[in-house]
Formats: sequence, C-alpha cells, structure tokens
Amino acid sequence: MWFKNLQIFRLPSPWNVDVAKLETQLASQSFLQCPSGEMQSQGWASPRDNEQLIHSVNRQMLLSLATEKKLLPSTVINQVTKAKAAELEEQQGFAPGRKQMKDLKERVTDELLPRAFAIKRSTFVWIDPVNGWLIVDSSSPSKADEVIKLLLKADKIPLESLRVKLSPQAAMTDWLAGNEAPKGFTIDQDTELRAHTEDKATVRYVRHSLDADDVQRHIAAGKQCTKLAMTWDDKISFVLTDTLAIKRIKPLDILDEDTDKRTSGEDERFDADFVLMASEIAKMLDDIVYALGGEMPAAMAA
Repeated sequence: MWFKNLQIFRLPSPWNVDVAKLETQLASQSFLQCPSGEMQSQGWASPRDNEQLIHSVNRQMLLSLATEKKLLPSTVINQVTKAKAAELEEQQGFAPGRKQMKDLKERVTDELLPRAFAIKRSTFVWIDPVNGWLIVDSSSPSKADEVIKLLLKADKIPLESLRVKLSPQAAMTDWLAGNEAPKGFTIDQDTELRAHTEDKATVRYVRHSLDADDVQRHIAAGKQCTKLAMTWDDKISFVLTDTLAIKRIKPLDILDEDTDKRTSGEDERFDADFVLMASEIAKMLDDIVYALGGEMPAAMAA
C-alpha cells in the first residue's frame, strides 16, 4: 500500500482524534451505488472491503472515498437529440425553438442515464495524527478538494494547507542552477523549466541526463523549475512540483526487500506496507519542508 501522489495538508501534531467517533461521522456519508437517474454518487467506503470505514494500524489511518460516475458522452446525447428534433419538426411542421431544444435535450439525457455505463474509482486518504499529516493520493488538486470538502462535512477537522518559507519553484531552480540537491536528496533525470513570459515557453527533460551548462542557460534566460525528479535517502524517488504537490512516488528496492523479509500473508503485507509508507514518507516530508526553509508560522501565512 504505497501512495503514488501526495496532495499535502497539515494537522496539529499530535492530533488527538477519536477514531470511533470519526468513523461514525463518516458513516453518515457512506457510499451508495449511483441511482439510475443520477450522473454521480460519492461517499466513504471501506479501504479493505471489511465494512470498516477507517483502517487503522499503528495509529495511522487509511480512508477511501468512492466515486461512481455515469459515462454519457455529449456526442451521444446530441445525436439522439438531433434525431428526436427531426421527428418533432415533422410532427409540428416547424423546427423546434431554443427552449424546445433545451427541454428535448434534458429529456434525452434522462432517458439515456439508466442505460449509461458507470465507472467507479477510489481516492485514498492517509491521516497521520502522530506527525500531523493528512495526505490525499491524487495527482489532481480538484480531486483532493472533493475529498477535503466531504471530510470537513463529516467532522470539523483542524486542517490547513502546508505552507513553507521558500517558494518550491525558486528553491528547485536554485538547486538546478548550483547542480546540488539539498542534504539527503539527489537530483534525478526528469525536470521541467518554464518561462514566465506570455508564451510560457517550456523545456522538459524526460529520462535524460541534465547537462549543467544547458540547464543554466535556460535559467539565465528566465526559465524557472516547475517540476523536479529527486530521490530521498536512496529510498524513495518522486517528482516535486511548484505547487508543493509530490507525484510519481516510487519506493526503491531497499524498502521492498525489507517488507518481504517481515511478512507472509496478504493482509499482513498490506499493513506492513502501509506502516512502512507512513513512517518513511513522514520522514521524507519533514526533510522536504526543512529543505524549503521550514514551515511558515500561522501568523505569517495569514
């Protein structure tokens, strides 16, 4: 159980959470299958398919937000609407007007919805009340916002965005310009440099060695680093972005080997992976925050 992407939020550290109470509050927003006449259904589901909405191991919590959405392409709706509009025109002797077409399109959508194919996805949430982290496993800020919005409806969680003293963009640009990563990190081969001009000229390196002179020329021309692939402590590779999101997380072999030695069954392996992920990523986040000048005090952030 390793998250692939991190949308990062802060909690008080330590946070004294009542797990049983939180589970009861989440239960009021449990996932229900999407009704035939609705486009989408969303709610909390069991992360381990065992009817428990919070999977808790070693004071670390795992949640899952389930979303079921109907696939009803606009091209299909428009095609059926056009055919029905032609029939209507033949019946009434004149083409439907704007309001009539709008009503017709709504009726077509309602008729097609029960037959639409539904897809279901799960977005996992890791809550670390010990170190004060709440992490959404998503590359999309909008999907993370969906999770947070529903979570805050369930409980008044003392949640804040992570704020650091140094701009990630400026810091990553400095690391590239000096060809030197912060202590505990190494710079990998993927990066993105973007200009702040109107055309937003962008240079990307993908699995390509970073030539120091070439990179420095782009920086001198006004481009700044918006994405940087790095490795932390020879254990975890990832991509840091200018929005302080972390993407493409991959535990390296040394961590996989350690888990393999200590586990046997599937459930045991899942829990061991989850605890290991929570421990290592919490340490990695502390080091990233330190490399970015530390956290910004609440008064300054306000």
